[in-house]
Parts: sequence; C-alpha cells; structure tokens
Amino acid sequence: MKVSLAKDPMNVIITGVGGQGNVMASRVLAGMLVNVGYIVTIGETFGMSQRGGSVMSHLRISSTSVLSPQIPQGRADIIIALEPVEALRVLIKYGNPAVAVLANSRMVYPMGVITGDFTYPSLDEIKSAFEKLTAHNWLIDATSVAVDLGNPVLSNIVMIGALAKTALLPIDRRSFKKEIMRNLSSDKRQISLTAFDVGTKML
Repeated sequence: MKVSLAKDPMNVIITGVGGQGNVMASRVLAGMLVNVGYIVTIGETFGMSQRGGSVMSHLRISSTSVLSPQIPQGRADIIIALEPVEALRVLIKYGNPAVAVLANSRMVYPMGVITGDFTYPSLDEIKSAFEKLTAHNWLIDATSVAVDLGNPVLSNIVMIGALAKTALLPIDRRSFKKEIMRNLSSDKRQISLTAFDVGTKML
C-alpha cells in the first residue's frame, strides 16, 4: 500500500556544487519514489558545475500529476544540500516557514574565498540561519563518513540515507536497494548500501 505524501505535490530541491554527485542523487531519489508509485518531474539548473559552481535539481513529487519542472519561488518543502552555504542560497529564494533542510556540514570554498576576496559564514552562523528560516533542519558531516568509506562522492548517498530516516518522504532501504540494483554496476552496490545505512544512523 502506497504511503501518502504529507502534501501533494511535494517540492524537493537537491543542491550542491559541481563534482559532489548532485545529479546522481536527484536521479536516485527520483527512482526510489517512482519505485513506490509516485510521479516525479525533475528540473535541473547548473552554474559553472565543472569548476565547483552551483548545481541544483528540482524534484516535484505527486500521486496524480506531471508538473512543471521548476519549483515556484518560496515553495520548496524539502531542501537537501550537499554543501551548507548552498542550502542558504536556496533557502533565500525557495524557502518558507514550513521548509525542512537537511545539509552536509562540509564546506566547499569557492575561489573567491580561497583568494581572500570573500568571506564565508561559519557553521555556527549557518546553523543559526537554519533555525530562523526553517521548520526543521539537520546538519550532518556526510563527507567524513564518505571519506572513511573510500570515496567522498558517496556523501550524496549518505544524505539520501539520512533523508530516509527523517521520514519526510515515503522512501526506505528497500526502495533504495531496488533502485541501485537496476542502475549501479555490481561492484558499486554494496558500498552504496553501506553509505545509505550509515546515513540513516546519523540523525
């Protein structure tokens, strides 16, 4: 029996910077939701993704309708950020008082920060902003876990595991396993399952 969405449609944004596996994360999450009977429309926007620029995927999830791929401003329900300042960037444009944010705490400094031209907020400042701007928020160090597993890009799968634990969406290990059995090569499946399982334990 299909679990009902908290609202229909549910608007989800996955954001990060180039090289973090943002697009793969959006494809996997969309596949998980399709596996349990939902209609998912994906829209993607890319900055200078090959140079660490912003990457953002819009997922619109419905029981009944194919929707336009772009989420209207101020209408995100869930923001999943592979980099914490990208979460703030998306919150400013798409957030609202009811939004939930799940963010990776590992910062990726843009060149302007490295060269000293720009400053970067501290994690405490980011957390304080989340508290003011969201209904629910979680900040986890998915990158450290992924590095321990042998590949920092696995942080995207750790984040999906953590998202499953929040119960914000009707996804679980079974739908994840079904998706990776279909779309990942056999040598990547076990490590991906491990990353998912670790993510569920981080909240």
